[in-house]
Amino acid sequence: MIRIRNANDSDLAAVERLLSASDLPLDGVRESFASFIVAEDDNEIAGAAGLEKFGSAALLRSAVVATKHRGSGIGRLLVEHLLERAEEAGIDELYLLTTTAENYFPRFGFTRTTRSTVPDAVKASAEFRGACPDTAVVMTRRVGSAARIRA
Repeated sequence: MIRIRNANDSDLAAVERLLSASDLPLDGVRESFASFIVAEDDNEIAGAAGLEKFGSAALLRSAVVATKHRGSGIGRLLVEHLLERAEEAGIDELYLLTTTAENYFPRFGFTRTTRSTVPDAVKASAEFRGACPDTAVVMTRRVGSAARIRA
């Protein structure tokens, strides 16, 4: 059974292996690992994702699922959990960068945007400073009261 929980220091190596196996950047992961969650399946890390906060904005980063667990709903559970966490934290706007999943995130309300619309604090993150290529798609989603106001 899949269990979503806060990541702890002993999960870092397993998460870094998952990210590397999926050709995702490791830049900034160690520094922001306290904000990560993991999906655990039978004491094995099956997926992970992080939420870096920058005031009322945040970066959903390093969403990854082990190859053998893809298609099982773990990615959805991780994203939904981080969306709830963002709302509880008072985040108004979420951003993400992706080179492979621009067709996956719209089901969670994310839409494409441009780098110029991203707050400077988020652009200062390791992901925006170069961990992800300039060709990565930038996506955004309103959260919590900001989403309700716009709706």
